[in-house]
Amino acid sequence: MGVDDVTYSGKHMARAAFLLMVTVILSRVLGYGREVALYTLFGQNYITDAYRAAFSIPDLIYMLLVGGALSSALIPVLSSYLANNKEEEGWEAISILTNWVMLLMLVLMAAAYFYTRPLIIMLTPGLPEQYITLAVSLTHIMLVQTFFMALNGLAMGILNSYQHFTSPALGSLVYNVVIIIVGFLFYERLGIAAFSYGVALGAALNLAVQIPALKKVGIRYRFTLQTGNPGFVRIVRLMVPVMAGLGVAQLNLFVTQNIASHLGSGVLSSLNLAQRIMNLPVGIFAVSIGTALFPTLASLIAKGEREEFRRYTSLGIRATVLLGIPASLGLLAVGQPLVSLLFQQGEFTADMVESTTQVLNYYLLGLTAYACMQVAVRGFYALKAPVIPVMAAVLAIMVNVVLSLHLGYRWGAPGLALAYSIAGWIDLLILLAALRWKVGPVGGSKIMRVFLISLGASVVMFLAVWGVGEGLSSLLAFSSKGLLLLWLGLTTAAGLLVYAFIVYWFKLEETDVVLRMLRSRWSSH
Repeated sequence: MGVDDVTYSGKHMARAAFLLMVTVILSRVLGYGREVALYTLFGQNYITDAYRAAFSIPDLIYMLLVGGALSSALIPVLSSYLANNKEEEGWEAISILTNWVMLLMLVLMAAAYFYTRPLIIMLTPGLPEQYITLAVSLTHIMLVQTFFMALNGLAMGILNSYQHFTSPALGSLVYNVVIIIVGFLFYERLGIAAFSYGVALGAALNLAVQIPALKKVGIRYRFTLQTGNPGFVRIVRLMVPVMAGLGVAQLNLFVTQNIASHLGSGVLSSLNLAQRIMNLPVGIFAVSIGTALFPTLASLIAKGEREEFRRYTSLGIRATVLLGIPASLGLLAVGQPLVSLLFQQGEFTADMVESTTQVLNYYLLGLTAYACMQVAVRGFYALKAPVIPVMAAVLAIMVNVVLSLHLGYRWGAPGLALAYSIAGWIDLLILLAALRWKVGPVGGSKIMRVFLISLGASVVMFLAVWGVGEGLSSLLAFSSKGLLLLWLGLTTAAGLLVYAFIVYWFKLEETDVVLRMLRSRWSSH
């Protein structure tokens, strides 16, 4: 790979990451708007409980059997075919995979349709009979989304392999917008079922957004079920450990929820809300960087350019560190006002804000680790070594379970959050050690340097946010959500300016990557 190719690839990755970050932010905002719409219209009661129970069944099928497994397995294989000028062979493998996925989804949907009631009772045994019946009917409507979301996962993997990110990124926006529109337009006639129909239609239109882009890259689909195809076999072999990893993650979630359910009222809710806030920056920048970087890593491995693979992997991790640490300390500084702004209304009291914030603070200790994992894991997927992240996850989950049993019963919800954070750092360290063993050094000293610089700058940023926040608190009486939003905006802006100034002074290579992400929409023209 020449200098020009590297420069182009870096700029392309930055543009893709920027686009993904923007769409993720918009998608999260719309997702929150979807929740607000749902609970504004129907409140928190058995009706919305039935909707949640119904949504969980197609969501569980998708997460366990499709989720990130499709794109994680598809991209390295298709990128390898493209890098070696074997596009036709790649499309044959994709056709076989598509046909088997459609058949599998239809079988699973049929099974879920006929066994919906026992599944609902198993998931939510406390629902009264009439609401179990409601949940069953809502599930039957939303099962359709499983089929379309599976195909959407395939489309995203194909397009990302061709370095096309726009259409997949816009799909999630379309999905949430459609749910909100259909829900608002038809709730008086259909009740909460309007949101279920919105889910089904949103999933279908999510896929429809991808079709023009698929035609542009030259989709070549044909019906074939040839299981002996080498490309198909490679994809399946890569999918199986990824699916196992997703299953392990679900088991980890189940264990945490089980422990939390014995710790008193509201503990599970505070954990869920706090983790949702912690995952916001992870989804915005870490997943965006990892997703944009993945096809490049897969292509470099396919071409045998391991040195460039190490360089890009290290650069991706360092850029994530540069954004992850200030996100952690920034949320630590403004966590309580943010929780209050988002959730303190109706039955969500000031005491609940306090307990959720306390849990959030412990989750934030692991934010950077979980963010960096988004890049490291994709490195192993590109290497076609997905078993390693699964093994790392299993070890980390064992640590999480042991610590959760000890800290959870001693400290409650904050103990569970602390256990989760410690397990995240153990997982990341295992991944980095395994990555060094697999491909050689990935710039550990550079990563540590960026970590220390970012940590120092973030501490100064934290103090600046605290100082500005204290000053504004004496001027602003938080008598409304608007004033609270103004406080958050001003303090966040102050913190960002301080952090950006300090980091820019060090002239880091990673800073250039982040700046490209911010400038790319304009400089690319």
